[in-house]
Amino acid sequence: MTEHITPPTTKPRNPYFSSGPCAKRPGWSVSNLHQAFVGRSHRSDDGRAKLAEVIERSKKILGVPADYRLGIVPASDTGAVEMALWSLLGQRPVDILAWESFGQEWVKDVLDELKLPDVRLMKAPYGSLPDLDQVDFSHDVVFLWNGTTSGVRVPNGDWIKDDRQGLTICDATSAVFAMDVAWDKLDVVTYSWQKVLGGEAQHGVIVLSPRAVERLESYQPAWPLPKLFRLVQKGKLIEGIFKGDTINTPSMLCVEDALDGLIWAESIGGLPGLIGRSEANLSAIAKWVEQSNWAGFLAQQPETRSCTSICLQIVDSWFTSLTLEEQAKFAKKLAKILEKQQVAYDIASYRAAPPGLRIWGGATVDTADIEALLPWLDWAYSTIKAEVASVA
Repeated sequence: MTEHITPPTTKPRNPYFSSGPCAKRPGWSVSNLHQAFVGRSHRSDDGRAKLAEVIERSKKILGVPADYRLGIVPASDTGAVEMALWSLLGQRPVDILAWESFGQEWVKDVLDELKLPDVRLMKAPYGSLPDLDQVDFSHDVVFLWNGTTSGVRVPNGDWIKDDRQGLTICDATSAVFAMDVAWDKLDVVTYSWQKVLGGEAQHGVIVLSPRAVERLESYQPAWPLPKLFRLVQKGKLIEGIFKGDTINTPSMLCVEDALDGLIWAESIGGLPGLIGRSEANLSAIAKWVEQSNWAGFLAQQPETRSCTSICLQIVDSWFTSLTLEEQAKFAKKLAKILEKQQVAYDIASYRAAPPGLRIWGGATVDTADIEALLPWLDWAYSTIKAEVASVA
């Protein structure tokens, strides 16, 4: 039995480790948004200029190719993914990859709502990836770059063919701004501000390659598209969406917050600085896991471990001998005691994932806070285990 240990004396300065909405950048204050363009039309020249600034700064930081288009769309990353699926799929067979809960949601769209007839579902359990070598790139391919609820990411874009005939549609919401996304391998990329930038929710971003634009302008789906999904008018891309004209009314307060995050990102060295901060957080946890007698990564292969949504499972033989229901209750207690101590909020594993912990390690999280958290994880595990064992 693990010995009971005394609580650590140092707490994280910032206890926000939620996987969405995520921690604000270091030094953030609502006063930073005093220049928000509120009370005015987003369609005015000044309103459009704010939106266009978000677009241009985002493209520059992320290294989006010059001939790709980036636009702000409704309903967060979910809306951006839905827009892509409903607007682009149906011309070719589809390979859809799923290894966690959000990937499963896109499976439901493709199979149950769009009811596409020629679909290959390639699944893997939490902690693993499907066999990427089996993907057929004559098909359209739908996948996540990083599984937010499993902590499993694709290692790189090398598995994606350059001479693909189909489109690659990638939900990259917990990857962009923290991982080296291979833009030349991707035709559609979606994300939201609420992840690595720590921005406010409800606004999505969609990035289109020239091949995706060609599909949009040459193919009309068999089903009707609601206004919120329409990227084409009279057979031509609505270019205004990618210059600051949004489909519906955006929150200009959220836009200002996104700008604040982008300007901070530039100040720490742009994408290399953002990636470095996230990888340092993963490295700190990895060093702790190596010494732990009870915690392990949910991701089975080191090269697939996420540096943002870092998912841990409990590997102690005492814990694994419990029933699944008992494991789930234990993991919830573990997260709750950390919240009660005000050292970590919202780090319980996703409800559909194996019982454990999920710690956000995106670029807005300081490594010093991760390092301060880790001894508390040991204390919490020891404390809850002692309580459970004494009752048993």
